[in-house]
Amino acid sequence: MRAFVHVGKLTYVTDMPQPRLGDEEVRVVLKAAGLNRRDLYIPNRRGEASDPLIVGSDGAGVVKEVGKNVKDWGVGDEVIINPSLRWKENSAVPPECFDILGMPDHGTFAEQITIHADQLEKKPASYSWEEAGVLGLSALTGYRALFTQGQLTSGQTVFIPGGSSGVATYVIQYAVAVGARVIVTSRSACKREKCKELGAHIVLDTDDDWNERLKDETVDLVIESVGEATFQRSLDVLKRGGRMVTFGATAGDTVNLDLRSFFYGQYTLVGSTMGSREEFRSMLAFIDEKDIHPVIDNIYPLESAQEACNRLLENEHFGKVGLHIS
Repeated sequence: MRAFVHVGKLTYVTDMPQPRLGDEEVRVVLKAAGLNRRDLYIPNRRGEASDPLIVGSDGAGVVKEVGKNVKDWGVGDEVIINPSLRWKENSAVPPECFDILGMPDHGTFAEQITIHADQLEKKPASYSWEEAGVLGLSALTGYRALFTQGQLTSGQTVFIPGGSSGVATYVIQYAVAVGARVIVTSRSACKREKCKELGAHIVLDTDDDWNERLKDETVDLVIESVGEATFQRSLDVLKRGGRMVTFGATAGDTVNLDLRSFFYGQYTLVGSTMGSREEFRSMLAFIDEKDIHPVIDNIYPLESAQEACNRLLENEHFGKVGLHIS
């Protein structure tokens, strides 16, 4: 079958064997899939590994076959894949068996996938295949960061540096939907305008003096995913006693932290990653109630997956980059 795999390097192939179906598994013919930065990091993590690994965490499609012990799904069901593996109930941290789909397990950038039946949910009825295909990882990550870890409520103000990523475009919409005030940043004037269209109340240039521009604002929560380049600047605009949630580090893993200002400010710093099946289902109910849809930047055919990766790598995208598979 056709697939985009890592085998020493990322490459498109047409002869990947179809995966075997286990008794607890479901075979899904994939219609669409979504890219995440995690996909770009897999070559460095696997090195020169010679066994082909299908990459990709997000996907949606139609059930083709079910294992003999599967009761909840049938042939023809339209499904979305939850890429957060083996994390069922909400908890402070993932269980030790937790993984993210796409490594070490085969992922979604292929014509078919076999996956445990517990990892499937019904495709949102109002979503196109492309929308459903790009939903999982980013939407879940943003939901847990904003609500479970960030505890955002109506009337509060959230600050989001780097407002054009896939996760950020969900977070903006989530926050607006619950009646929060949203402040975002971007280097691009075009992306700043798009953030306004999503409902952001204040949009700053990344190079602005954030302290000066926000001196009359009370920032209750920061959702930080950039890392080294913005971490201390983000902390500086947070109110005393406020909360910062971090789930990424696209601009560097190591940050300098002014500990004295941190403990005098009585700040709370919380880590977050992905989310549980319980949160995934809550997120699906939330987006259905609030009529929230993914922001899609570009959709590429599966054979152009490397071009899609380049789009993500160059940071030219706004929202999600996806693949049309079948």
